[in-house]
Amino acid sequence: MNFDELARLRPDLAFIAHWVRPGSHVLDVGCGDGAMLRYLQSDKRCTGYGLELADEQVLASNKRGVNVIQHDIEQGLSLFGDNSFDTVLCLSALQMMVHVEDLLRDIARVGTEAIVSFPNFAYWPHRVALAKGRMPVSKSLPYEWYDTPNVRCATIYDFEDLARECGVEVLERVALADGKSVHFLPNLRGSLAVFRLKKKAKAA
Repeated sequence: MNFDELARLRPDLAFIAHWVRPGSHVLDVGCGDGAMLRYLQSDKRCTGYGLELADEQVLASNKRGVNVIQHDIEQGLSLFGDNSFDTVLCLSALQMMVHVEDLLRDIARVGTEAIVSFPNFAYWPHRVALAKGRMPVSKSLPYEWYDTPNVRCATIYDFEDLARECGVEVLERVALADGKSVHFLPNLRGSLAVFRLKKKAKAA
């Protein structure tokens, strides 16, 4: 898979891929159909694994030639030692977890850096829907309230607070709308929040 193919398939992944250094050892937590890892392997010479629970997504990843481990992410990342990966990805999956704080700490433990993305609940169409007394449905939150896999709702500011509590440093923060970065009023105008993170060094 080349960059143009990835950009057509998932513009958000194409943006995020720029943050992954060529040749990195990568863990993709909740890798879905394996599109991101397939691109990183073929175009950026990266190595690594995907973690995924759903049978159909594991099959799709295998068909793409991605090394995927079928694993319930809620059980943590004890499969891997500290700093086992250059980059850990958790893209549009964190909001589906019950134990978000524990997973974020584990992500920071096994990776030198991490990239996390999630739907921004403060996006203005979501606010309008709530003002009308309805749960929001959008491209980044495409499910109805009764069938959504998302169990957590967060804004950009909420996640920054959580990162601080978990001892995780924010290296970069971007809000995306249709795969493009939003600079003015990002917490209002960005539908997807993307963070590049690393564990804070312990004080001497």
